[in-house]
Amino acid sequence: MILINSPEDFYGTEGGYMLEGIIIKGIGGFYYVLAGDKVYECRARGVFRKNKITPMAGDNVGITVSGDKGSIDEIFPRRSFLIRPPVANVDILVIVIAAQSPDPNLTLVDKMLVQAARSGIEAVICINKTDLAEREDIAAAYEKAGYRVISVSAEAKENLGALQELISGKITAFSGLSGVGKSSLLNLLTGAVMETGHLSARIERGRHTTRHVELIPVSGGFVLDTPGFSSLELPEMDESELEQYFPEIGGLSDRCRYRGCAHIKEQDCAVREALEEGKIAQSRYDSYCEFYKILKEKRNY
Repeated sequence: MILINSPEDFYGTEGGYMLEGIIIKGIGGFYYVLAGDKVYECRARGVFRKNKITPMAGDNVGITVSGDKGSIDEIFPRRSFLIRPPVANVDILVIVIAAQSPDPNLTLVDKMLVQAARSGIEAVICINKTDLAEREDIAAAYEKAGYRVISVSAEAKENLGALQELISGKITAFSGLSGVGKSSLLNLLTGAVMETGHLSARIERGRHTTRHVELIPVSGGFVLDTPGFSSLELPEMDESELEQYFPEIGGLSDRCRYRGCAHIKEQDCAVREALEEGKIAQSRYDSYCEFYKILKEKRNY
């Protein structure tokens, strides 16, 4: 539920009015709060800095306003949040990859999926640029893992209705490598004219055209583009927790012979058997093993 009061719900206080709204953008210490059909430029009260709380786009807030400006007095409890990009109350994370140009980075995709699962956010895989190539192999890998996959072409304007239906009434974040077409998709979904970059022919990586997090109202909810990036750190956790965030692996762990099976070298491992039978994609298993090693080395460091 997105909490926004109408102007009729204002109640007076000395020196201003109190109302509730949602932060749609934050730049340089200023936060732009949408309440009703109006946007207010706000500063956060010093108590948040003192308590080391930073307002995020997506936060439901209580503000005091006078004219077009105001101050953030309260940040209501967050049901979810992402650290990178910093955004609160996201319902769905759409991870956009390109069928080609740039080539898909499935390791990065799997890190994003772990981040989303740790944050309690539903994740959906969106394969863009299907006018250039069909990637049924990628779709199959993630569908086996239980994720929804939507294949689209922003260039040919194909299958955009599936995305439109997905984002209706939700706060939806679009994320992925630069150059995969996030901003182009959002242009089509929202009618907004967002800055888009051209791929570098030399390294086939898009310029970082999105410089801040901004919620764009659409279909009764909000969507946001996020800065393109080529690397992402795993969240802090014990390696034994990792299987929880790979649903196709965690769902089989109770069938392994040994309790606490790492699913890497152990005998009678149900996960490795499923891999051999083609029920788990090799790319997903490879990501799991890589992440397990990273987390274990961090713990032992």
